[in-house]
Amino acid sequence: MASSATLLHHYSPRPSSSSPCSSSSSSSFDLRRGYNWKFLSFSGINNIWRSQSFRAHAMSTTEGSVLSPKGLMNTEDEPEHLLVLVHGIFASQSDWTYVQAELRGRLGRNFLIYASSCNTFTKTFTGIDGAGKRLADEVRLVVKKREGLKKISFLAHSLGGLIARYALAVLYSSNNCNEQSDDAVTSTSANLKPVGSLNEGLIAGLEPVNFITLATPHLGVRGKNQLPFLLGLPILEKLAAPIAPIFVGKTGSQLFLTDGKPTKPPLLLRMASDCDDGKFISALGAFKWRVLYANVSYDHMVGWRTSSIRRETELVKPPWRSLDGYKHIVDVEYCPPASCEGPHYPLEAAKAKEAAQNAPSTRRTLEYHEIMEEEMICGLQQLGWKKVDVSFHSSFWPFFAHNNIHVKNEFFHNAGAGVIAHVADHIKLQEKQHESSSLITPSL
Repeated sequence: MASSATLLHHYSPRPSSSSPCSSSSSSSFDLRRGYNWKFLSFSGINNIWRSQSFRAHAMSTTEGSVLSPKGLMNTEDEPEHLLVLVHGIFASQSDWTYVQAELRGRLGRNFLIYASSCNTFTKTFTGIDGAGKRLADEVRLVVKKREGLKKISFLAHSLGGLIARYALAVLYSSNNCNEQSDDAVTSTSANLKPVGSLNEGLIAGLEPVNFITLATPHLGVRGKNQLPFLLGLPILEKLAAPIAPIFVGKTGSQLFLTDGKPTKPPLLLRMASDCDDGKFISALGAFKWRVLYANVSYDHMVGWRTSSIRRETELVKPPWRSLDGYKHIVDVEYCPPASCEGPHYPLEAAKAKEAAQNAPSTRRTLEYHEIMEEEMICGLQQLGWKKVDVSFHSSFWPFFAHNNIHVKNEFFHNAGAGVIAHVADHIKLQEKQHESSSLITPSL
């Protein structure tokens, strides 16, 4: 396989024009909340029972060690579709209490909705790679205990999206018997195959369907307003990078793109390619649909640009009005794969990284993160994405946007209920389309 050193070469600026995308402010799914109430009516249970007993049952699949079969055995049904929920930094599986219960009611018995429990709280500080490997091991155990599973999807919040992306590369296996040699497909200094349109490969031996992230910093948190609580002030952004590892360990340096030696590309750049660390792009490309939910504003942890994988010039003010039936969902944009060479690690970037690590200054760090951001975007835009913009400007507590988007707590963050309904209806719609015809070719 190609080593990281092969990424070093002269840097040629790419045009910063937007990739061809089609936007639709008025689009919405045909499915509505009726699925949930129909399920509740059929079961003969009321709201109080649903919010207590029903959610207690949802938590039973994740409490305790994943090695225990508790919550994984179901004598009545044998679900075929595994939906893995991955929480963010310094969090736990309990963050998904509301989402688990809601998805169970909306998606039905064909789904096994499993909240990951292997990276709780401070374990998220040990690095995206370490957490990703643990998640991969956990998913393998779940799949092993459920022999009837055929399909797999992921729903991740914040840092969980990056952890899940690393786990995908660990779990990925190609089903293409005529695959080229490693040297031919893993060099990030050459064009990558258009995996976004091939949908080849398996994840944990299962057919990958949906990869969905909620407010995930796909481009890291370095750069103006990528970490909004720093207020875009250069002095704070300059100080944040060396301080971050003190508070959040190895994960901090990876998010700020300062991990590793200057001659080695940062982890997030490697994760935008197929390289010796893993086939990250091929694994993502194996999914039929990749969906990004991004907060337009009021998210103090993750900026709009990094969570939606866009350049600054691609950030167009979205409508203020929500889509019908989905409060706070303001826009949906469909972006097909863009033709580009993929990510590189130019000599200028190595020098800028060394300067940013040893003698950081506003000019040096700005140069470094601008190069890295463009390269990561070029790598990730080789795939098609569905981008969903979320705005909590009209909610009672808009500054809770980062936790609202996945309803971390039903009382404080219930403004995000429309987002979860949108997620559930997207999954349900794709499942119905898949069942109705195996010949449908997905657009993403």
